[in-house]
Amino acid sequence: MRARLSDIAQQAEVSEATVSRVLNDRPGVAPETRQAVLTALDVLGYERPARLRKRSAGLVGLVVPELDNPIFPAFAQVIESTLAQSGFTPVLCTQTPGGVTEDEYVEMLLDRQVSGIVFVSGLHADTAANHDRYRALISRPLPIVMINGYAPGIAAPFVSCDDGEATELAIAHLVALGHQRIGLITGPDRFVPVQRRVAGFRTAMTRLVGATEAEVGELAELSLFGVEGGEAAAGRLIERGVTGIVCGSDLMALGAIRAARQRDLAVPDDVSVVGYDDSPLMAFTDPPLTTMRQPVAAMAVAAVRALVDEINGHPAPHSEYLFRPELVVRGSTAVARRAGPTPGSGPKRQRPSSLAVPA
Repeated sequence: MRARLSDIAQQAEVSEATVSRVLNDRPGVAPETRQAVLTALDVLGYERPARLRKRSAGLVGLVVPELDNPIFPAFAQVIESTLAQSGFTPVLCTQTPGGVTEDEYVEMLLDRQVSGIVFVSGLHADTAANHDRYRALISRPLPIVMINGYAPGIAAPFVSCDDGEATELAIAHLVALGHQRIGLITGPDRFVPVQRRVAGFRTAMTRLVGATEAEVGELAELSLFGVEGGEAAAGRLIERGVTGIVCGSDLMALGAIRAARQRDLAVPDDVSVVGYDDSPLMAFTDPPLTTMRQPVAAMAVAAVRALVDEINGHPAPHSEYLFRPELVVRGSTAVARRAGPTPGSGPKRQRPSSLAVPA
């Protein structure tokens, strides 16, 4: 059936000229108006022109720092799926050491005329970075959304897990198990999530254990993110007699377990370890890892919805949305012994094979 412009215009409550622009896929029509015309076509039983079928709403950039840490592929998967459901085509940009930088990826995305960009744990989380790069994007204007990290003065939505609360919940869990001398392992202190974890550690240790400022400083170890950084920091804490360790990531927690085993200490019999993220496979390590779960799905969906609203001309509140973490108790934490472990004093035991924690 041949579509009559007058019928479609009357149904959509727009002019015939506007209907013509939509049917010929010409620019200059608001997204809401374009959708009203397409809906009118469907209601009247007209077939959409071929050029308008399965049309992508546009490209959206997704910039993540790496894929080695399983939490970032988890974010990417949900974000890409949610974007696709909204009609957008995601463009994944993954950084590697010595490879393409965040700024270089942004230039590539701008050349592709993306409709917006989602940044996951990007330079917005680094207090030492120049955040004018994001203000320049907003002034173009280009909608952007940031996940995990906050920078004041940037008119964009931020989505984060409450890192301070996560650390406090982890400390409270260990204290409930009888631990008093508890250490913290996390990354470099220039990152906003790290600063929040240290603040949460200080608050929890002061309130729940009565630790002094000097003791808190002695028990907080800043290191490189990853297994190796966690292992090195955990070794120093174990030498100071901690019985529990709270880590800034699951990978750091795996490093802490390895450090304990290298000193003939068992987890959790001698040292309890708590991770952060609940990234894939953490339920299958040896022992299964107790961790603070980031609500990845809820955070990713919220970020995409905020970005799509911005793209469609409905600005989302330019503030930070904090999501509550969840304590997932597994086999790497247990009731504390009366005295802290002494490296080398643990019983000699055959070390079982482990999926993610090599001995």
